Amino acid sequence: MTSSIPPRTPCIDICRIDPETRLCAGCARSMDEIAAWSRLSDTERSRIMAELPNRKV
Repeated sequence: MTSSIPPRTPCIDICRIDPETRLCAGCARSMDEIAAWSRLSDTERSRIMAELPNRKV
C-alpha cells in the first residue's frame, strides 16, 4: 500500500478570481497555476509559493 501525500498548497478556501489581476484573491495563484498544481514538481510549487507574497495587494 502506498500513501500519497497531497502537494503543499497555499489555498485558504477563499476562491475568487480578481478580474483585474486574474489571480485568486485568496491564494494569489493564477488559474493556470491552480489547475496544474497537483501535477507540478516540488521545485515548481516552491517557486510559485516564493512569488505569492509579492502578488498580494
